[in-house]
Amino acid sequence: MLKTSRRWSRVGASVAVALLVLAGCGSSGSKASDSAVPGGNATETTVSATLKVLVTNDDGYNADGIDAVVEGLRALPDTEVTVVAPLKNQSGTGGKTTDGPLTVTDVKTKSGYPAKAVDGFPADTIIWAIDQHGIDFTPDLVVSGINFGQNIGPAVDISGTVGAARAAAARKIPALASSQGIGDPMAYPTGVTQVLSWVAEHRADLLDGKAVSDKLLENINIPTCPTGTNRGVVDMPIAPDLAGRDMLKVDCQSSATNPTDDVGAFIIGYVTLSTLPPTPSTPPSTTP
Repeated sequence: MLKTSRRWSRVGASVAVALLVLAGCGSSGSKASDSAVPGGNATETTVSATLKVLVTNDDGYNADGIDAVVEGLRALPDTEVTVVAPLKNQSGTGGKTTDGPLTVTDVKTKSGYPAKAVDGFPADTIIWAIDQHGIDFTPDLVVSGINFGQNIGPAVDISGTVGAARAAAARKIPALASSQGIGDPMAYPTGVTQVLSWVAEHRADLLDGKAVSDKLLENINIPTCPTGTNRGVVDMPIAPDLAGRDMLKVDCQSSATNPTDDVGAFIIGYVTLSTLPPTPSTPPSTTP
């Protein structure tokens, strides 16, 4: 029988606090109070140092998914969130970059959190933030997403969500690419739960700079279950192809076990976690 990952065996108190914030704002991203900015007393012993998280995506700064994860992250204790995201939807652009100056404007997410919008590709947001010193610090973690739609199997290398995370990993910054499976409605709170749990598990190592090269970049995909709930988190390799499978059809009530790759696990209701190399199999292109 397939053993689910040891990750996310329980959600800590800090994650529960963040989920309360999500419950208050809803998945559509209604405005949260400024009092949700982290810094209050935690109900458990936590690392006292501030975790600096840079959030980006490929759906654009005003997407529901980035709004949901930003509101969740900023409710965590001792966590500082900075948003630098594309000005427009750049889905499917992989690791493309812009050759030349980048135009950046001040904007706000759907819930009103300050952000920088880069008129370019997802990877350009990292170039502007890090290489061009758009921000004045090096983040402990880059979270890319939460994407609208799963990025599994052959979709990984063309994903702008993954492209931005890869740009961070190429600069030795730990990164998590996060994607929510397509559904109606999109279950972004479920995805936020998984992202926050990942952060809680890795927080101490991120603050201590202990991320190693083979774990610098991870890709998490969370099903939106038509019925039932997801079956837990499993570590899976990326499928080289779909092999006749429809990655849009998800059965969270399936009794199937022992999938061999991320596509197989995702379509039977598992949250998939995959370690990726910092560079794709096909080099990214540059657009003038």
